[in-house]
Amino acid sequence: MYKAKIDVTLKKSVFDPQGETVLHALHSMDFKKVKTMRVGRYFELTLDVPDEAAAQKQIAAMCDRLLVNPVIEEYSFSTEQL
Repeated sequence: MYKAKIDVTLKKSVFDPQGETVLHALHSMDFKKVKTMRVGRYFELTLDVPDEAAAQKQIAAMCDRLLVNPVIEEYSFSTEQL
């Protein structure tokens, strides 16, 4: 079994309105030193596969087919054996 941790973020070239809203909220709460904010998504799942290569292949397929919009988002992931 393998545990996967997947981070999905907007590409740097894509405007992040949610991040801007959070940034303005932080500034209004007197956290003025925060200069930039980007918001993303996090997924965590477990896979019952025979090895790490199989886990990585399936995770990439899931990201490419469902979890990530490749036009505006990018992703990274890590795996660990359970």
